[in-house]
Amino acid sequence: KETTADGSISLRQQVTWNGKRATVRYIGDVRFAKGEWVGLELADAVGVHDGNVMGVPYFECPATKGVFAQPAQLSKATLAGVKAAAENEEPETLPSK
Repeated sequence: KETTADGSISLRQQVTWNGKRATVRYIGDVRFAKGEWVGLELADAVGVHDGNVMGVPYFECPATKGVFAQPAQLSKATLAGVKAAAENEEPETLPSK
């Protein structure tokens, strides 16, 4: 589906889930649970799958970046929120030679 039943979340939308930035890749029914679920591609590799769950392909993303969540668990990402999250990330350090 293109949007959740209440219209609050749509495909390709940027959201936050448990404080993590993500992009909506799937909306709809799943075989592993009842109700409407949202498949997410997390910005960081802290997920649990690649969009395939129990042998069923729901969406595609890199391994360890995929999760499913209920729509109520998601917040719409705002530019201010994304910027604040990025500013709070630890800077990447390069190994010394």
